[in-house]
This record gives sequence, C-alpha cells and structure tokens, in this order.
Amino acid sequence: MIKNIIFDFGDVFINLDKQATYVALAKLGVNEVSESMMQVYYDYEMGLMATDEFVDYFHNEFKIDKESLIDAWNAILLDFPLHRLNFLKELADSKKYRLFLLSNTNDLHISWIQKNWGDELYKEFKSCYEQFYLSHEINLRKPNKNIYEFVLNENQLVAEETFFIDDTKENTDAVKNLGIKAWNIDPTSEDIVDLFSREEFSV
Repeated sequence: MIKNIIFDFGDVFINLDKQATYVALAKLGVNEVSESMMQVYYDYEMGLMATDEFVDYFHNEFKIDKESLIDAWNAILLDFPLHRLNFLKELADSKKYRLFLLSNTNDLHISWIQKNWGDELYKEFKSCYEQFYLSHEINLRKPNKNIYEFVLNENQLVAEETFFIDDTKENTDAVKNLGIKAWNIDPTSEDIVDLFSREEFSV
C-alpha cells in the first residue's frame, strides 16, 4: 500500500523546454557542451558552486554578457498550469499521503520561479509538502543512489510504501533498484493530475 509520494518539479508541475537553453546558448556562440561544462553544471546543481562562480565560468569561457547568460540559462523554464496546483492542494488537504518534492535544480532557476510566480504562489506550492528537497540545498542530485536513501532515511519511509514521479527515465530506474515504485511521466502526453488512474493506486 502506498503511503508516501515523492514528486519531481520540472515537467511534472512546471512545464519545461529542455532544448531552449541550448538554443539560446547557440545564439550566443556556444555550439558545443563539453564534459567540463557538464561537470560545472552538475556542481552548480549540487550547490558545490556559488551562482557568481557559475556565471563567471561561462562568462570567462565564452566572453558572453552575464545577463544574456542568465537569460539563456533560465530559458528552459515555462509556465505552471494552475490545475496542477489545485490537484496538489486537494491531495495535501486529504492527508491520505505524505508528500515530498525532490528536484534537481539550482539557485538561478529557483530565483526565477520565485520572481515569476510571486512569493505567495511559491509559498502556497511549497506548503503542500512535508519536505521540499532541492538538489543545490542538500548537496545531492538524482539519479545518484544517495539522494534517494537520504529522503528515505531522513523521513523514515519504507521504500515499498513509496511512489516516485519523474520525467527522466534514469531517475525512475534508479529508485526502482531501491524498491520504490515509480512513474516515468511523459510530459508530452501525460499529466500529474491523472496520478490516481494508475494501477498502483487501484489497490
């Protein structure tokens, strides 16, 4: 029986355009993403690098205006359909499940979301969860095994009683190895509001 639900953020609640940042960077003259660039990105996402350091790295590497870099970085972020918030609020109010958010993200993205949504909407969203885990705040990232173990141990969750939703298959595959049930949601054809039509919840 499922007692706990762990949600991803991007392409589960907020819509993303995952190619938009690459397109925007290409317009600024960055046409190749190297291994060292990806490592900088991972370090930033794990909170191992400050925002100024992160922006300075790309500014110095490519001689690109910092404001343009930040705009390109945030181009991935789109809208937040409010029917999903309504679904989440109803779920939280029902008290049927313990709810958690677990997101790979970074300070620039979260700052953009807080500014774009406004404090009230952001706090309303955040208040639906028992715990709100952002990778750059806990220094861990998906799909590494230790981030899932951290959430389980920190909250004394039983893996077999836990359900995880994420749009990245690598992340859902990782939790299944721990005994957590998972839904690799396809944002092009599926919506989180249809969660309870899944067979895992029909028992």
